[in-house]
Amino acid sequence: MSVPQLNGEQRGEEILAVFDTAFGELLAADPAAFRVKFRKMAASAFAFYRGTACLFYRDLDHEKHGGPYLDERTSRVWIHGDLHAENFGTYMDANGRLVFNVNDFDEAYVGPFTWDLKRFAASIALIGYAKALSDEQITELVRVYAGAYRARVHALATGAKSDEVPPFTLDTAQGPLLDALRDARALTRFGLLESMTGIRDFERRFSAGGGAIELDAATRYKVLAAFDGYLETLPDTSLDRPDSYRVKDVVGRRGIGIGSAGLPSYNILLEGHTDALENDVVIYIKQAQTPAVSRHITDQALRDYFQHEGHRTVISQRALQANADPWLGWTELDGAGQLVAEVSPYAVDLDWGDIDDPEEIASVVADLGRATATMHAAADDTSGESLVPFSTERAIDAAIAADEEGFAELLVAFAHDYGARARADHQIFVDLFRNGRIPGL
Repeated sequence: MSVPQLNGEQRGEEILAVFDTAFGELLAADPAAFRVKFRKMAASAFAFYRGTACLFYRDLDHEKHGGPYLDERTSRVWIHGDLHAENFGTYMDANGRLVFNVNDFDEAYVGPFTWDLKRFAASIALIGYAKALSDEQITELVRVYAGAYRARVHALATGAKSDEVPPFTLDTAQGPLLDALRDARALTRFGLLESMTGIRDFERRFSAGGGAIELDAATRYKVLAAFDGYLETLPDTSLDRPDSYRVKDVVGRRGIGIGSAGLPSYNILLEGHTDALENDVVIYIKQAQTPAVSRHITDQALRDYFQHEGHRTVISQRALQANADPWLGWTELDGAGQLVAEVSPYAVDLDWGDIDDPEEIASVVADLGRATATMHAAADDTSGESLVPFSTERAIDAAIAADEEGFAELLVAFAHDYGARARADHQIFVDLFRNGRIPGL
């Protein structure tokens, strides 16, 4: 990695400039949400890294015109955009099957496939450091990830059958991945509804409090108009029972998480697939954001392909995730692109808190390497989209085959270098924040 080595003051100014570009408008609109976001980011170097994809891609900007393993095709792969070790978890796919896979596609875009791998590798270095693993142990974990990714890409490129590379389900997953799936299976739609709604006059409605914001009549009208636009973006198979989309209630919410600070959002309560009250469905409409990676990819054809950021997020997720959420769609509200999806009762994120044994960590990392490869392979000429009109897995397989030995070592070197950079940046950020150096806060 060849990120310029700046002193603390210079790097602080660079961080502030990147933050202004990435967060400036939203921060000005909702400073309180960003105080929450930044305090969460201040908690650890990993939390800081999670919230600063914008800085990561600024530091990789020199690679946008090429680099090891990158050619005309492998530089134009559908990527997750924010692939760190905590962006994996469970979801219920369109076939009703619980799957453990990559999640959170807000930053997805088309770019160099190695950018996903480097972002993940650096996150493993940060987790390993926080768990007091040695540099040698971290090196081995990154090699395990690289090896699992490479083996799965090769299997897919050479025509492996689906039963030879199965998804992670209750039947195939092991260890912490299986634990997450079992936890998800124990959850219920009724439990989610009980936490967000109540029954009044024989009908379910959103409950007051808990972050819900009552809407005035004009805003409610706009949200329902946006909902009508969303229905037009759903695949025909999702519209088999029109009564499922009968609206029961609408509330506003304000995003205050690390990734959603300042973004307005709304929850809509729908009838669901039956008249039974325990089968109601909650969907959210959330303003989609500009992905950090897109600021460093200058291909105009990419920008022209998407109607807006909501459209980009949904098309990206449908391309990268097999059998995606059937409620997934997009719309516009107040001229801004919106992402629409179900508030899933079955979402459980991978919890690294109790994964401490080096052998268990290595097993999990290997599975995440396989999941990454499967994701990259899904989004190509068979995805139904024309942006990547070739076999991704074959292009990546050929690129890695040209230098097998250097592949893992590239990621190892980056993981250590950028892990150290992120830890130093975290301290710089904390000092900027606590000393009132961030404009607007």
